[in-house]
This record gives sequence, C-alpha cells and structure tokens, in this order.
Amino acid sequence: MIGQVDIAGRFRIGGGSPPAFIAGPCVLESRELAFAVAEFLSSLASRIPVSVIFKGSFDKANRSSGRSYRGPGEREGLQILAEVKSRYGLPVTTDIHEPRQAALAAEVVDVLQIPAFLCRQTDLIVAAGETGLPVNIKKGQFMAPWDMANAVEKIVATGNRAVLVTERGTSFGYNNLVVDFRGIPSIREKICPVIFDATHSVQLPGGAGDASSGERQFITPLARAAVAAGADGLFLEIHPDPARALSDGPNSLPLGDVEPLVRSLLAIRAAVEGTGAAGEGSDEGGLRGPAGSAATGKGEWRDGT
Repeated sequence: MIGQVDIAGRFRIGGGSPPAFIAGPCVLESRELAFAVAEFLSSLASRIPVSVIFKGSFDKANRSSGRSYRGPGEREGLQILAEVKSRYGLPVTTDIHEPRQAALAAEVVDVLQIPAFLCRQTDLIVAAGETGLPVNIKKGQFMAPWDMANAVEKIVATGNRAVLVTERGTSFGYNNLVVDFRGIPSIREKICPVIFDATHSVQLPGGAGDASSGERQFITPLARAAVAAGADGLFLEIHPDPARALSDGPNSLPLGDVEPLVRSLLAIRAAVEGTGAAGEGSDEGGLRGPAGSAATGKGEWRDGT
C-alpha cells in the first residue's frame, strides 16, 4: 500500500496531509485562458492554505465527435504548461494518451495523468511509471475500486511508488454516472491516496449527442461527500465562462464558485478530523471485493464463508 505521494518536493498528498486540489480547464484553449485560470488559482492559494496543481490537457483524444476541439497539440500545449509553471509557481499536470508522450510531457509537468478510458493500457502506464514522476491514474468508469490495485502495481513494478488514483464515477446505464462513496476508503486504505473528481463525476457521457453533457448543480454536494468519506484531494475542472468552454463546459465550475467550495471542503475535513471519520479502522459494512470475497482490513482479500 502507498500511503503518501510527494509532489515536486513542495507538498504531499495522502497520509493525513490537508486535501490537495487539482484544478484547471478541461483543455488548453489558449494561453490567455490558461494564464487567467492559473492566476486565479495562484491567488486562491495565497489566501487559503491549500496545495494546488494546475491541470490542462494539450490533447483530448477521446472526444465524443471527431469534429470537437481537441486542444493545441503537444508542442504548443506543453509550452503553455511550462509558462504557467514558471509564471505562477504552480505544479502542473496533463494527461497522456500514448506511451511516447510520457517522456515528452515529463520534461515539463510535475504529475502525469492517465485518462480513465486508458487505465488498463499497460504500455502507457509503464511508460508513465518509468519517468519517475508521480502518476495519477483515473479509475475507469467500468472498473471496480479494488481492481485499480492492478493498475497501480504496473507502476510500482517500474520502481516508482508515487501513484494516485482518481475516482470519477461509474457507468450507470446509458449516458449517466453514479458515485459509490465506499470506493474512496476502499482505495485509500488498501491501495494508495485517492483523489475525487467532482466535475467528471457529474458528467453525462455522450448526453448531448455529439458531446458529453453534465449536471453542474451536483458538483458541490458530491465534493462535500467525498471529503467526508476521506478523499485525499479534489479534482475540479474550472473555467471563467463554462457556457463558452470548448470541452466539458456543462460539468465545469465557474471561477466564482471555487473559493466558497474550497472553504467548505476544508471546514468539512477539519470537522471530520476533530470527531473521527465514521467507520475508520473498521471493515464492518465495507465494500466487498470480487464475488465471494471480503476485505480483511490487512490490505488483502479473503474468501467469504
């Protein structure tokens, strides 16, 4: 089990550290937009004692339609991220889709992200692990929480133990996702630190026909529940004007809503730590593993009887 992950020598995620925030636009639309969001996050971190990682994708290779905007591409996108990092002093992350992109992105970013749809792609995951950077694997919408142990092990096998898993909802019929919050302690207590993606979890995949839709009004309650359940960090897609966003606007949070949400989440964490998290230290009522097995509380699964 991985208890804590160091981010660029600046802060740690997991192991009782305060919740970290991975935030930014879904896709890098322009330098101007990236800088505006980065300036906002830098200012936020100066007012509130929070650790922030700027997130922006240089290529959204899994858009619903081939006509949808994908991003500026590797060269320009990584240059934008490098400028965000140097101008605003924020660690940065981006997702990669092909093994060859791992080393290229690692020259700039502080954390590599594996998209949910690709969380079982061994060559991609191994290439990310071999860079030595922290790797954030987003849990596939089709994956059970405990099955993410296999994806994490692929990175650990490279000698890299800096791994995070992000919960981002589970497919629930067509064009819909649901969050089972039992997955957060299941991952956190048995595998590695866990991030909760509060914005993709309210996505309606393909819900707009040629694009995904979303239910922004549920971002805040889901984020609050995740922190209460023990999430080590939050992932938020944010945008100055979600209605004009080139990707994932319906499930992106307006900048004006970010600070009140962050403050409420920190208050929830403080309250939980002050009273003790419900169910902590006990597997009673916990999430079951594969058919006929149950968690032992010792990082392994035993056969059910």
